[in-house]
Amino acid sequence: MKKQIKVLVVDDSFFMRKLISDMLSSDPDIEIIDTAKDGVEAVNKAAKLRPNVVIMDVELPKMDGLTALCNIMSKNPMPVVMLTAMNKIEADLAVKSFEYGAVDFVSKPSKPISLDIDEVRDELISKIKAAAEVDIKKMEFPAVKKVLIEKMFVPPPTKKEVLVIGGSTGGPHALSEILPKLHRNFPLAVLIVQHMPEGFTKPFAERLSWQGSIELKEAEDGDPVKPGLALLAPAGQHMVVKREDEKTVVRLNQGPLVNDMMPSIDVLMKSVAAIYGDRVMGVLLSGMGKDGAAGMKAIKDRGGRTMVQDEATSVIFGMQKVAVELGCVDSVVPLSGIAIGIMEML
Repeated sequence: MKKQIKVLVVDDSFFMRKLISDMLSSDPDIEIIDTAKDGVEAVNKAAKLRPNVVIMDVELPKMDGLTALCNIMSKNPMPVVMLTAMNKIEADLAVKSFEYGAVDFVSKPSKPISLDIDEVRDELISKIKAAAEVDIKKMEFPAVKKVLIEKMFVPPPTKKEVLVIGGSTGGPHALSEILPKLHRNFPLAVLIVQHMPEGFTKPFAERLSWQGSIELKEAEDGDPVKPGLALLAPAGQHMVVKREDEKTVVRLNQGPLVNDMMPSIDVLMKSVAAIYGDRVMGVLLSGMGKDGAAGMKAIKDRGGRTMVQDEATSVIFGMQKVAVELGCVDSVVPLSGIAIGIMEML
């Protein structure tokens, strides 16, 4: 007798868990051994039950699907098929899941009853059967490293509240490396100044927002400073933080230039340090000149933590060098280690 394929179904919707379980169970070769309603439960049940295949939603509470996938593939590798709604963010995350070991992904059934329900069922079943045949030991997962899972995707409790990042020449490349690694459960607000010409910060923010899980946008006057939201200062305007009606918001203004720059990293960092004190982390990336050095000193003087990108991985080791010379830098880190370093400073 042919051995049944044991499947763990993971989705935060009770209806969707039942619908998918019923669809898969209609095939005699498939057995649903359990379901999970969030990412943490998925990781635990995958380790305990050792299913032949996990089918898992991209959007999950407590621990998102990509994070759960990383944990599963780093500790108990097994075939995982990702479920995604057909929107831009989830589609991009589903494609990204291949880097973390997913063998395939399918679109969620959009309606409980529809004319194409048989096609959805057939696709689900065929992809589960194909996944069950995958020799997971022969696959490589370039984005899965134990240190990333333990230090990056499951942030520890922290007293820090704001991460401020400054960059200039070479900064866009560095931000493209760092920000996609800050997932939706990142516990700090993120404020960024990147020296760019006017008209470029908004499309740059939009492009980066599709590459990662943290919410990222070009800042608008009055935007709240809150955990899990990254705000990029618009070109041609300084960005500062202010306390208003028991909440903190960003305010934008146009002058004067500081260090010949607008926005200025110093302006942002000094305003954040003044309000948040030792609850701030400052990171200075590749760049020419000295903008950001005084801001890093302001953060350090108030008990915050500071880090700069090292010379070897920087296009220009200018702003960072001045900060180091001021004696206000806790660590000098290569670009590949900055995201991990941020998690270690929490």
